[in-house]
Amino acid sequence: MNQATLQRPSGRGKFITFEGGEGSGKSTQIKKLAERLAATKLRAIVTREPGGSPGAEIMRHLVLSGMGKLLGPDAETLLFAAARDDHVRTVIQPALSQGTWVLCDRFSDSTRAYQGRLGQVAPGVLNAMQRVTIGDLKPDLTIILDIPVDVGHQRAAARRGSGVPDRFEAEDLQFHQGLRDAYKQIAAEEPQRCVLIDANADADTVAGRVWAALRDHLLATKSPAGTA
Repeated sequence: MNQATLQRPSGRGKFITFEGGEGSGKSTQIKKLAERLAATKLRAIVTREPGGSPGAEIMRHLVLSGMGKLLGPDAETLLFAAARDDHVRTVIQPALSQGTWVLCDRFSDSTRAYQGRLGQVAPGVLNAMQRVTIGDLKPDLTIILDIPVDVGHQRAAARRGSGVPDRFEAEDLQFHQGLRDAYKQIAAEEPQRCVLIDANADADTVAGRVWAALRDHLLATKSPAGTA
């Protein structure tokens, strides 16, 4: 069987974000993709939001502890914006400028889904925060992992074990159904950037779907010389 030869892009790195509800498998799939990219000799880093840089990790603790919820949706959005600003300036932009691929567990789409759709923060506020924190930066590809709410709830509970649910895991099933709907809407609105992937399968099957999406959107392939 003929094998395609991977053509590694040069110049600026690619920015790939993973989105989805609780228990959708983002961390697992980012790890698998990072390993596969490493096998092709592509430089890639894995990061996350909220967090990913020292300053942003402090904000992560505040948000996931429930402090943001106590302050209200607008204040919670500001906490995310402050964390993202530090993350983009100190980690994401420098890596991309050096030709490194950045794989990020959540990014600005999470703010639009969680605080925008569910927290009902005004679009004008979200747009203003985005201009300040990320400017024109947009992911080259966003993978949205989609699973039924009850499956995600069970996965999150199994992963957590006897631990205490964080700020978002503790929300009810209606909240998480709204979140799933919000992500589907984002995928429908930006099909050139977003790929909605059925994540209700074993991890290797989902990883194959993720790789296919990345290959189709970002990786140029060609057949070796002398083959059809």
